[in-house]
Amino acid sequence: MADDGKYLLGNLEPEAVSRLQALSSLFDAGTFAHLERLGIGEGWRCWEAGAGSASVPSYLAARVGDSGYVLATDLEPNTLPGAAGFDIRHHELGSDPAPEGGFDLVHVRLVLVHVRNRDRALSDLVSSLRPGGWLLVEEADPSLQPLVCPDERGDEERLANRLKDGFRELMAARGVDLAFGRTLPRRLREAGLEDVEADAWFPITSPACEVLELATLAQIRQRLISAGLATAEEIDRHVDHVREGRLDLATSPLVSAWGRRGGVG
Repeated sequence: MADDGKYLLGNLEPEAVSRLQALSSLFDAGTFAHLERLGIGEGWRCWEAGAGSASVPSYLAARVGDSGYVLATDLEPNTLPGAAGFDIRHHELGSDPAPEGGFDLVHVRLVLVHVRNRDRALSDLVSSLRPGGWLLVEEADPSLQPLVCPDERGDEERLANRLKDGFRELMAARGVDLAFGRTLPRRLREAGLEDVEADAWFPITSPACEVLELATLAQIRQRLISAGLATAEEIDRHVDHVREGRLDLATSPLVSAWGRRGGVG
């Protein structure tokens, strides 16, 4: 299967807005809870790497106040609103130098699995922390729970899971590490971070899961067909099942891992 080098789920495509909103609905509450436990507060300097949408940097800006600072970077920064209480910058993780300044908090979610030079990207995230600063990394692990319909009762669920297999094949062909999430605690320790902890969760069914499924299918539809992984009729049939509310759709587990750079700030 040919790899054209393009990001499989680009944020400039029409369906990206729905997909990013669904991801925010599914995962923002957990992300915010983790950030609260890390103690985010007034005056903190924060870097939201690979922001995608404004939901997390907007939350960070509200928490750090006027005395703090939030930088949101993305490969496609045009998706981020201007004058939103945080700075916006184009940045490619694993390729561009890390921003300078020494951050109290660095957060990245659902980005590193897509970065080819993940080791350098993670090293840059760690190096951008001030002594005592926290890194929170949240990444999916599709291999840990590969089914979009864990309750595979019949033909409709089997079709959904087969299309998900095709999606995973497309991701793997572009260098996505489908088992990256589970490695995060070890990677943070190997990077020298202290007080490393992690957890994971995934929703089994929700309206946002349906929105995410439809938006993702719309973005990868032609690629699935061109690669011989599905027919147009199969995709249309599955879309009908989703829209009719006949399936309990799950996400891949989201692994959240955090650690602190040693020393005193």
